[in-house]
Amino acid sequence: MIQPELAVAAIPSDERVWVPQAPDVWFRPLLLNTVSGGWCNLLRVRKSGVLSRHRHPMMVVGYVIKGKWFYREHDWVATEGSFVYEPPGEIHTLEVPADCAEMITFFNIQGAMIYLNDANEQTGYEDVWTKIEMCRAHYAANGLGADYVDQFVR
Repeated sequence: MIQPELAVAAIPSDERVWVPQAPDVWFRPLLLNTVSGGWCNLLRVRKSGVLSRHRHPMMVVGYVIKGKWFYREHDWVATEGSFVYEPPGEIHTLEVPADCAEMITFFNIQGAMIYLNDANEQTGYEDVWTKIEMCRAHYAANGLGADYVDQFVR
């Protein structure tokens, strides 16, 4: 059976929709694709500094809606309106500069995020299934209900 289309306001009016990922870091699920194993979300950061060092086994694309960020391993800065392509397998460290009060970026992530330490050893991972569980737990705890996430699952 083909799942129905999905059309939602990207930036929600209800703050409870943002799922906490780390202190001052949230994601807003837009699509959690259990068929291909990827997801689309908004990443919102309200702090400066390093978010994570990671790699992806598959490609990632992003579009900066607000603020700016960069990868320590590169000499570019993704600013509002920037499109970013991340090739599979590349290791990078996402950082938000000190002069950025809030960053919001749309990401389309295929596969997984594999978190790494400075020795390139895996310290954790996220995939569509862990994202669904993070959403389910957050929505259950904040009154939206665990099944609130189901509208984004395909």
